[in-house]
Amino acid sequence: MTHSRRDFLFSTTAATSALALPTWMRHAQAEEAPPADRAAIADAAMVAARKAGATYADIRINRYRNEAISTRERQVQNVSRNYSFGFGVRVLYKGAWGFAASRIVTPQEARRVTQQAAEIARANAQFQPRPVRLAPAAKVVTSWRSAFEQDPFDAPLDDKIQFLLKLNERALAVKGVRFVNSQLSFVNEQKYFASTDGSRIEQNLIRSWPTFTVTAVDQAKGDFQTRNSLPSGRGMGLEYLDKYPWLEEAEAAGHEAVEKLKAKTIASGKYDLVLAPSHLFLTIHESVGHSTELDRALGWEADYAGTSFLTPDKTGKFQFGSKHVNFYADRTTPHGLATVGYDDEGVPGQRWDIVKNGVFVDWQTTRELAPLIGRKTSYGCLHADSWDSVPFPRMPNVSLAAAQDAVSMDDLIADVKDGILMFGRGTYSIDQQRYNFQFGSQTCYEIKNGKRGAMVREAVYQSRTPDFWAACDGVGGAATFELGGTFSDGKGQPGQVSAVSHGCPAARFRQINVLNTARE
Repeated sequence: MTHSRRDFLFSTTAATSALALPTWMRHAQAEEAPPADRAAIADAAMVAARKAGATYADIRINRYRNEAISTRERQVQNVSRNYSFGFGVRVLYKGAWGFAASRIVTPQEARRVTQQAAEIARANAQFQPRPVRLAPAAKVVTSWRSAFEQDPFDAPLDDKIQFLLKLNERALAVKGVRFVNSQLSFVNEQKYFASTDGSRIEQNLIRSWPTFTVTAVDQAKGDFQTRNSLPSGRGMGLEYLDKYPWLEEAEAAGHEAVEKLKAKTIASGKYDLVLAPSHLFLTIHESVGHSTELDRALGWEADYAGTSFLTPDKTGKFQFGSKHVNFYADRTTPHGLATVGYDDEGVPGQRWDIVKNGVFVDWQTTRELAPLIGRKTSYGCLHADSWDSVPFPRMPNVSLAAAQDAVSMDDLIADVKDGILMFGRGTYSIDQQRYNFQFGSQTCYEIKNGKRGAMVREAVYQSRTPDFWAACDGVGGAATFELGGTFSDGKGQPGQVSAVSHGCPAARFRQINVLNTARE
């Protein structure tokens, strides 16, 4: 009996994945989920919380599935799959939180864990400096599904592998390209939420992200240059592989990596910048998304992820940017990575303004944070990355609004005499207050007298958040708007990661300091 490489790959991968799992997880994976009824488990927890004297309690019964496939040139490097199922309970007692979790999903265990959470809350109440007050939330009984068409976990593994290998071949066909690394990542969250407010909410979310890095080599000079894929992850299913021209993107990356080998370095100085959405989304994430987190501004993250140059007294007063700058938070963005029907305390996804006509106007809030700044309702920004993680404030999709007029990228470039056009995310850094920063790109080009010129490299721009956004004197129209984002925005202690998108049009910034980072 003979086996093809394909048969060998599939059988060994599946066996290795199964053997790596503990016994209880292999059993759960085979049966999809323990047979116990989630409603009965939730009811058991809520009854136990009331008996313990809780003023509020909620439970999240969640299942997570992850798949990651990586290849290099014509080889499969790794295939990993993992599965996690369990529940976590929050209890509010005398204004203090208690939390406990378990992977044994039964009514009996739910009662025990809820009692444990209540005991933790009682202990915390003795030292709580200020009792927690929650903004009200309506009772919700519903189900919600993210906007995916094809479940990637139902697709044959080999189909996904072949997608990556074809992508690699397309890039390798470009003369000068030597290496290609590519990956596929898929995430499925199935979440059940219940609270003493009477809410019962089911949600099913899928996210997908193909990525790659192309490396070109000049052996004569001993030099190499890379170009990473520009598109980001999406709240989509397997259809994302067909709805974006990935093969063309890989080929373009190959040509641009080769072109970077011959590109000249930029001279340091002041330049006008035109930034493509594939680059600008990261600057938005770091300087706007994180600076407008209310818990950060209140100092709750000061011991780990920093604070913010913004403070509550600046709401409605602080000039964050120019009149062209309008940022909004949105948990309903189609295919956004932070798009949900409801957050992890039952508040519906919604949209609201963060910066309006350049003025900072509002924060990201939860039911606990909203009353601290006089808000009567939450914007729904509570999230936990697992059933056994404590939910805490996390970023929604934060986006820069496009111009109402049909402004193209060429229109923005046309009014630049001496500037730089940037695509893709590169190296970056930002201080703990989200104030001073620097950002690089994947590729950049000279702009001379209103025309895009030759490729240049080693350019990094530096600025301060309000100065940078004040320098924005033009944004593109809806046709230039794209959605960027990341699967792994880190925050908290113990650390958690979440997925978030940032949409934006192309935008222009005047006289920004640019450094040449080349090592001579």
